[in-house]
Amino acid sequence: MAVSVAPVESMASLSSDLFYDILRRLDGPTLASAACACVTFCSISKEEKLWENVCSSMWPSTSREDVKILISCIGGFRKFYADCFPLIVNKEVTEYQWNDHLEYPEEWTEAEYYGDVDEFESVAPSDFVSIVDIKYKDRTICSKVLWGIPNANEFNGWFYNCPFRIDLLTYAARDDDNEGEVFLSVSDGLPPILSMEKERKDGKLWMELRDGLRLSWIVVNKKVKQAANLASWSPLGGQRHWPTDNDFVIRFGSVLSAQGILPCQVVECILIMKFRVIQQEGEGVQTTLKLTELSMQLEDMEGAHVNGRNSLNILKKALSCHRSKNYSEVLESCHLYSKAQSELKEEKMRNESRLDRLCIISGIAAFLTFWYCIL
Repeated sequence: MAVSVAPVESMASLSSDLFYDILRRLDGPTLASAACACVTFCSISKEEKLWENVCSSMWPSTSREDVKILISCIGGFRKFYADCFPLIVNKEVTEYQWNDHLEYPEEWTEAEYYGDVDEFESVAPSDFVSIVDIKYKDRTICSKVLWGIPNANEFNGWFYNCPFRIDLLTYAARDDDNEGEVFLSVSDGLPPILSMEKERKDGKLWMELRDGLRLSWIVVNKKVKQAANLASWSPLGGQRHWPTDNDFVIRFGSVLSAQGILPCQVVECILIMKFRVIQQEGEGVQTTLKLTELSMQLEDMEGAHVNGRNSLNILKKALSCHRSKNYSEVLESCHLYSKAQSELKEEKMRNESRLDRLCIISGIAAFLTFWYCIL
């Protein structure tokens, strides 16, 4: 029995509800591409509800009512996705890696370097919101939101002159109604560990963590209504066993511009995630890992921690920096920074070595001159 199919004259003859139902099933990049396909898709793709679904799927923290209100205030979910899906790429690394930033330039005073000026007083810790999500093999294991920056209430307090650091597991409890400890086990896809000695040899668990973990750390500035993802999404590196055999440290991050803020011009935003093995495979017991640290800090080219006030200015500047959807560009930016940092350390060691030799030679010359005068 032949089945006749009525030809469709045009896309206009199809219901917009049907198009909406199709588009709501797409992920962010596909939805953005579909919006460029035709006028109808472009019009429907402007619906905020579509982008709200996309954001909720990618960043579960955005499903919270307080976060929804925040996103609506800074421009909506469509703008939020456009700001936070591309990752930060800093191409200024190659431009500034040879700058002589070990000494203050003539136009920089020591007070300016350490932030003891009133130029950036408008940047307040309460302006920032951290929206953090961790996934393991596409399954969300942790979602936290931190309003403001802890212990930074007073402008002239210790925060502004001490090394900047946010320990999310310590401070997110005050704003997180779903606060709880984070665990990973074999049921989540981890390989079983029969002994740490065996894991030390084959490194199977370490490789699974490195390949399966994904981190998103979005920083929002409520005052300027901008947002950016400071994480590298995939791990940039880590250590299998530090400081004990039961700890796994995974490092994420990005390279941020500090032009006009620090002489070094670029800094590294370091995001640390640490897991600890609390149970090994045994009779009736599964291999279990516990998340013990999730933190952010900024370091300059020499590895020195950036203080609180300069960190706030760098974070604010990062919200309007260049970004890319090409992950290889993100990795290249981080690798260029690491290479420049290594070259800087080597140059510093060479200079110190030359200075040591000069001191030794000067000491020997002074010793010989002294005895020559006596004799």
